[in-house]
Formats: sequence, structure tokens, C-alpha cells
Amino acid sequence: MVAAKLLMSLGGDSTFDETLFAYITQDLTEEGYSIRHAALPESLSSALLAYQQKISGEKFIDAGIGRGDDYLLNEFVRTDEISWITGELATGREWINWASQLQVYLNRRLFLGLFSFESHFSHYRPGDYYKRHYDAFRGEATRVLSLIVYLNPSWNPLDAGELVLYKNDQDRIGTKVTPLMGTVVTFLSEEFPHEVLPANRDRYSIAGWFRVNTSVTDRVDPPQ
Repeated sequence: MVAAKLLMSLGGDSTFDETLFAYITQDLTEEGYSIRHAALPESLSSALLAYQQKISGEKFIDAGIGRGDDYLLNEFVRTDEISWITGELATGREWINWASQLQVYLNRRLFLGLFSFESHFSHYRPGDYYKRHYDAFRGEATRVLSLIVYLNPSWNPLDAGELVLYKNDQDRIGTKVTPLMGTVVTFLSEEFPHEVLPANRDRYSIAGWFRVNTSVTDRVDPPQ
């Protein structure tokens, strides 16, 4: 009920923000990544946090590496838990609609050919981590653009749990991103290795990926 009320407080107005999308587009053009603080509409951020915290424990699964038959649990790499967003409820649909509007804008401005979007809630318990990795391997042409949104009110430096975004394999310092409520991070999936440092409190976020259509005669990708 809380999430639904928060969504109704949007008053029917679109969450589409062309100014924000223009900034993200400019960042991607100039740097290949974008970090925009307090960018997601506040009502949507609050609704998503309330929705995630209401999800029952059995709907979360231990996060793994890969997908489908190649899915593999690997606690050396990551220890968080996830729950895929299907859009069955109003809050999930509102989020998917916002991401879809971003997809349309980026395709119009950058001609990325983004075809589909998938995303999940991520819950990092105190001490959880995700070691340095890429979201896509160069040349696979599946995940093209990564999208992360943070859902943590009143996060402070002592809470730790930053995202560290590296420019390349040689970069050992990176750019740290505090997972504060409403922060939106986008980056080219094949270009930027990154990691999530252990946090000292529960850490909530959404991770998503825009994909291109690489279907061939005997294989549909993205899978339906």
C-alpha cells in the first residue's frame, strides 16, 4: 500500500525528464559513463524502495554469474541477492516505463539500437560485495548499456558500500560512487570494469541492462 500511495503522489504526471536524459546522453558521448545524483524522481525512488523492502525473502535468490544454463553461483565473485523486476505490479511497471523512455531517448540521440531492457532489485547485506568485473565481454553484443539506480536514504561515508567504476583494466583507483537515494549511473557495459565494495548496512539498488537484438535463425536473443 505504501508503494502504491507514493506512486499516486506523482499525480499522473510523467516521470520523463528530457533535461536529465539530455545530460546522460552528453555524459555518455563525452565519457562513456554518466553519474547523476538525486536524478530519479523522488516519488519513484521512494516507491521502489518501499516495494523492494516488501518483497518476501523467498522471491530473492543468491546472485550468480551468467544466465540460463550458464548460470553459476560464485561467492568468490559476489555475495548479494537479487529479485528480477517483471512489471506485474504498478511500481515495477512505472520503473520499466521510465527506463523505456530513457531507451527511446538514447536511441534517437545516439543511435545505439537498444532493443530490450532487463533489471532486478539488488540487496547487499552488511559485508556483501561484488568483485571487479565487466557486465559484458567485448564483441558479444548482448548487454550494451548498464543502468544502476540507488535506493538508500541518508547514506554516509561510514556506511561504505561504494560502486567503483574503472576507466580500463589498468586503472587501479577508479571513481567511487556513493549509493545514495536517487543516484542514476549509466555506462557502456563492455568498456568499464567495476566493483561493489562491502557495506556496513543493508544496501538497496536496481541494476539493469539495455540489450541489442542479436537473434539468428535458430536462436532468439534476447530470450523471450
